[in-house]
Amino acid sequence: MAEQDSWQILIVEDDRRLAELTREYLEANGFGVVIEADGARAVGRIVAEQPDLVVLDLMLPGLDGLAVCREVRGRYDGPILMLTARADDMDQVLGLEMGADDYVCKPVRPRLLLARVRALLRRRESSEAPPAAPDSKRLQYGPLRIDSALREAWLRDRSIELTSAEFDLLWLLVSNPGRTLSREEIFGQLRGIEYDGQDRSIDVRISRIRPKIGDDPEHPRLIKTIRGKGYLFVAEAAQAMA
Repeated sequence: MAEQDSWQILIVEDDRRLAELTREYLEANGFGVVIEADGARAVGRIVAEQPDLVVLDLMLPGLDGLAVCREVRGRYDGPILMLTARADDMDQVLGLEMGADDYVCKPVRPRLLLARVRALLRRRESSEAPPAAPDSKRLQYGPLRIDSALREAWLRDRSIELTSAEFDLLWLLVSNPGRTLSREEIFGQLRGIEYDGQDRSIDVRISRIRPKIGDDPEHPRLIKTIRGKGYLFVAEAAQAMA
């Protein structure tokens, strides 16, 4: 992972003025930034250039942001920060389901964008750091095994396909069995920012994680929603799956 003064960010945005203003702000804060206005060309550039982070607008000419995200996800494992319309909740959910790591609503607030960029890059840097000691970060509950050093999870010896953000959330939950984690705490732990009371990314990721670990999405027993409080991982329910 590069140092901050050489981190490369690709902005995929057809609004030239917004793209240039965003580039200037990020460059002033120590990042290298390039711009691409076309969605189809962006796919090739993301795969070929492998930037440290992609800022991807949802509304693009030709290939939109959702399609770009879907096209590159199998060939690019860096963070994708999607720009969405403030009022369209469904766009945010779809973006996360297509593989985006986070989103920022338009009109873009520069300081919020910078905070999200830094949080995503810190998370990526942490995931790429070598483990301090072998087997020091492995947990098992019945047929569910999670290895933080390898950043892999298995269910009955079958590898579970998780995005980086999904793995981080699952690890946080299984590292705190029997304890309800509030959305505020989850946001602080995983993203280094305060929960704004409206962001649905945690809920979307929980709904995607549940079936992957053998939980029932309609009547979950492993990851329970505690109304008005947050989420709870039930270790006993996982042990009972064996």
